[in-house]
Amino acid sequence: MQLACWNLGWIVLAAAWLGPLPDLATASFAAHMTLHMAVVAVAAPLLAIAIAGKAWDPVIRFPRPFSPVPASVGELLIVWAWHAPGLHHWARHSAVGFVIEQGMFLAAGLWVWMSAFGGTAPRDRGRSAAGVIGLLLTSMHMTLLGALLVMSPRLLYLHHGRSEMLTPIMDQHLGGAVMLVVGGIAFLAGGLWLTKDLVSLGRLEMGTNEG
Repeated sequence: MQLACWNLGWIVLAAAWLGPLPDLATASFAAHMTLHMAVVAVAAPLLAIAIAGKAWDPVIRFPRPFSPVPASVGELLIVWAWHAPGLHHWARHSAVGFVIEQGMFLAAGLWVWMSAFGGTAPRDRGRSAAGVIGLLLTSMHMTLLGALLVMSPRLLYLHHGRSEMLTPIMDQHLGGAVMLVVGGIAFLAGGLWLTKDLVSLGRLEMGTNEG
């Protein structure tokens, strides 16, 4: 399973970065958000699951920097900073800005997902519990940012292109919906998966104690 996740994660990254999305993102906010979600909410968890528990898992060697809740807060700061108009426009219309933004998004995504899923196997209950909190916090801030973009009555970002199907404000609302649905669901699903692990560990410990 881990090998399949590793290969699929790199396929998603290649499709996101080498496909049509980067060109479309210069004119379409929705395309930019789709690119963002492909990196943070799809490729990053696949790669993190593939790395978890391996000898080169950074959580095993550096557990403190990979604490789930601080990682979630750090990811929040990175994501919200790059959605400020100035940095956002730089990333959409500058090759250097785009590379830095995408690199930071991938690093932030791996930081959160590795913090939640990484470490020694079987997973420590304390880390799993912290992982649940970290992923749910991330899901909440992704949902909040997406909702703000969807409900905004005015255009927050300039658009350097025109679509026959979408006005700029509709494009912005669609991009917010992509973040709201994909980002919110991905991190929520990760938190629920760890919750299931916690329940299983609790039952196992109860059985051991009774034995």
